[in-house]
Amino acid sequence: MRIDSVVAESLRQDPSLVKGGAQAPGPSFGEQLKAKLLEADQLQQEADKAMMDGAAKGAVNIHETMIKLEEADISLRMLVKFRNKALEAYHEVMRMQF
Repeated sequence: MRIDSVVAESLRQDPSLVKGGAQAPGPSFGEQLKAKLLEADQLQQEADKAMMDGAAKGAVNIHETMIKLEEADISLRMLVKFRNKALEAYHEVMRMQF
């Protein structure tokens, strides 16, 4: 089987693979970042509320509270890793010599 036929078949099935092809504009990087930040903030607020409710009402649904805390912790760790990678990329670009 020749590569040309595979490429032609792929382009026939998905014309947006052609360089400069008409692609539906998706959300920008900034919009996606803002959405993820807001999502992480929302998870942190829900975890805080669950902790306050647990402190006020006693140990009712403690497993749900722990799940909310873990979700908030995971989202925060993901954002910190993202920030570290972005800083690393920034420093790498700054070290480049043109």
